[in-house]
Amino acid sequence: MKLRGILLATTIFVASLWAAAGLTSPTRADSTLRIEVEGKGTIVIRLAADKAPKASAQIIQLARQKFYDGQRWFRVVTKPRPFLIKTGDPNSRDASKLDSPSMGTRGAGARIPFEQTGIEATEGAVFLAAKPGDRDSGDSQFFILLDTYRFLEGDHTAVGRVVEGMDVVRRITKGDLITSVKFSSGEVALAGK
Repeated sequence: MKLRGILLATTIFVASLWAAAGLTSPTRADSTLRIEVEGKGTIVIRLAADKAPKASAQIIQLARQKFYDGQRWFRVVTKPRPFLIKTGDPNSRDASKLDSPSMGTRGAGARIPFEQTGIEATEGAVFLAAKPGDRDSGDSQFFILLDTYRFLEGDHTAVGRVVEGMDVVRRITKGDLITSVKFSSGEVALAGK
């Protein structure tokens, strides 16, 4: 009984810390993002909020603030073999800046530390992008893998996996517009399980 009371008190304390930080219940293990891409369709990502709570909370908070709405996929690498698609730089809203050397350098202004999740870097895995050599520099940019690239597993936090719409992911081209990114939670299984 005493142990049960301690666990309950600890759970309430942790929840109050999340609430104080404005992160009430966004990091449930059943969190999903629904990304609508103009003219292409819908991508659904199941976030591994239990394994990457800080990175998941950041993406969910930005989605709720409509940070990603109107942005574009600014990096699409398909040759010599499929690699990734990437978004999350607010400068990408201006299509004329997509080829600028500064594209991919902006974010929301946060610094999210690396979280080891154990999610394999295979097709459909979603990673919070970090600056080269600084895996604790995640912010708003994320990418979706188009194939297996295991070398990424220690440099970027894996935040989840595409569970619907990989056909849409494969059709994305540089400059495709994200019309909306919506967060939801429901009864779904954990990513990577």
